[in-house]
Amino acid sequence: MAQTETDLAKLAIDRSSTRLRMRRGRRWPWLALLAALLAASGYAYWQRIGGVVLVDTAAVTTAYPSQAYAALNATGYVVAQRKASVASKATGRLEWLGVMEGSPVKQGQVIARLEGRDVAAQRDQAAANVRVAAANVEQGRAELRNAQIELDRAKELASKNFISRSALDTALARFDKARAALASQQAALAVAQANLKVAEVAVDQTLIRAPFDGVVLTKNANVGDNITPFSQAVDTKGAVVTIADMDTLEVEADVSEGQLARIRIGMPVEIQLDAIPRERFPGVVNRMVPTVDRAKATVLVKIRFSERDPRVLPDMSAKVTFLDKETSAQERQPVTVVPKAALFERNGGSFVNVVKDGVAHTVAVKTGREIADAVEVSGVEAGMRVIVKPNDGAALDGKRVRLEAK
Repeated sequence: MAQTETDLAKLAIDRSSTRLRMRRGRRWPWLALLAALLAASGYAYWQRIGGVVLVDTAAVTTAYPSQAYAALNATGYVVAQRKASVASKATGRLEWLGVMEGSPVKQGQVIARLEGRDVAAQRDQAAANVRVAAANVEQGRAELRNAQIELDRAKELASKNFISRSALDTALARFDKARAALASQQAALAVAQANLKVAEVAVDQTLIRAPFDGVVLTKNANVGDNITPFSQAVDTKGAVVTIADMDTLEVEADVSEGQLARIRIGMPVEIQLDAIPRERFPGVVNRMVPTVDRAKATVLVKIRFSERDPRVLPDMSAKVTFLDKETSAQERQPVTVVPKAALFERNGGSFVNVVKDGVAHTVAVKTGREIADAVEVSGVEAGMRVIVKPNDGAALDGKRVRLEAK
């Protein structure tokens, strides 16, 4: 019996040791969490004190002071208000072309010539007819003078009864006939002269002249092409060249009809061309087309350049800014700007933190005008990156930083 109780005692479970192990097992998650928090705090402290600081950055850019006066923006194209496709009323083969694309021309300058030997021959024939008619007029005048002399003599003889009345009548009739013949010959001369003018016009129409001062934009035909301006026949050309008066260049911009009330004639405008992005050209609202495009719900506004620039060409894409006030030439020049959030004050001065090679450097700057959300500064260059919203800008000087570019 005693042996049996001893054996049963050996089989009993020691619950006290099990509870101890369970309590120890519950402590491990809390210890792991505490260790993680300590590690994170240490890592953050290491970053702030001796490691890499995470920062937001922005680029130093350029802006235009005139942007502060912007009332409305629009897009459009440069067009020439005086533009012509130059051709001739005559039909013929292009024999000579004296201009190319970009050639300047003067009003009345011969820029091309059609083959015109046939009309030149007709002109020569008409000139010969004029000479024949002129000779006939001279002959008629001689006959009229002779008839006048004979009539005067017949009158004198008839007054003395030396000749009969019929002889006097014959002399008078000859005089009247000579006078009528001269009038007819003079009329024939006028007809011949008119025919000569027609022939000369036909010859002149083979010469293609510039209708006004301008520049050749396109060359539409080559020597040897058949020019038929009033026909659509195959293998024929209408206009020879297209020219434009560069002094009439304007910008045509589409403005939403809902913004039309904000625009007025004479309103100052700043023009930016995609081909010349670093320049701003002054302009003024010249006129507005009094109709609305139904498809786009826009009104066409035409803007005149205040200053002529030879770099401006037709069909250039343009961005237009309508201004509340006229700007000076200085306000149309770009200035260096940084975001307002990048500036911080220290000892009465303005500073920014410039990031170079992963290290923050505190740089003193001189501030100027505010342009939208930026401030004009000097002391930094466009393209640099500055730290935005530095809590303690001075503390970042010399620290290694990691960029989070915006």
